[in-house]
Amino acid sequence: MDARSGPAREPAGEPRSLPRQRWRLVLARSADAPELAGRELADAWDEAIAATRLPLYRATPAGRARVAWGAPLPSRMAAEREPAEIVLSEVVPVWQVRDALTRCLPPGWSLVDLHDVWLGTPALAGQVTGAVYRVTLEASGCPDADAVRSAAAVLLAAGELIRTRLKGGTSVAYDLRPLLAALSVVEPGPPVVLRIETQIHPERGSGRPEEVVAALGDRMGQPIVARSIVRERLILAHEPA
Repeated sequence: MDARSGPAREPAGEPRSLPRQRWRLVLARSADAPELAGRELADAWDEAIAATRLPLYRATPAGRARVAWGAPLPSRMAAEREPAEIVLSEVVPVWQVRDALTRCLPPGWSLVDLHDVWLGTPALAGQVTGAVYRVTLEASGCPDADAVRSAAAVLLAAGELIRTRLKGGTSVAYDLRPLLAALSVVEPGPPVVLRIETQIHPERGSGRPEEVVAALGDRMGQPIVARSIVRERLILAHEPA
């Protein structure tokens, strides 16, 4: 560009929109929702959000208006309070946003709540510090609730819990203990229901509820099978555990 011509201008007829409103969505996904994850899930949400006809913010005229998620959700896992965010280029009343979203959510999803947040709030993914899961154990062959409580107490008192997980096709040892914040029996059953709180570590990654169940079974000397796992919510940095 010739230095005398001045700064580059936006193409005529394609003004750059500005972010005006940021909405925090609280979503639920049922256990029978289509098994979508990764790119498939992102595409399904792109189509759903576009169908709302809300004034979605795009960083460039040809850009796509993305849904920002707190953390990936495994494809077969139900969820009760998943946070996600969208940004609008106009200020829209809450009832209009709610109605538009309710009509267009992907199959198996529902809107639990929504509220607007400050545009300058840090990215949602960077605020997630952990997650809370509800795990229902298979009743057949499962120890009684008191035995499970005792084993859970031993895990929480341990200095380390060395486990292995696959990474790039190779088994890698890691310490699960720093990634486990809480473990308790919430329903004695049968079936026994656990609540597991995991943490996200900047270097060690995130704790997985199925690994906590496996560690519990190892401690008890018998395999324990999870009938279902539900992610109740993600824990954000400014929220209590």
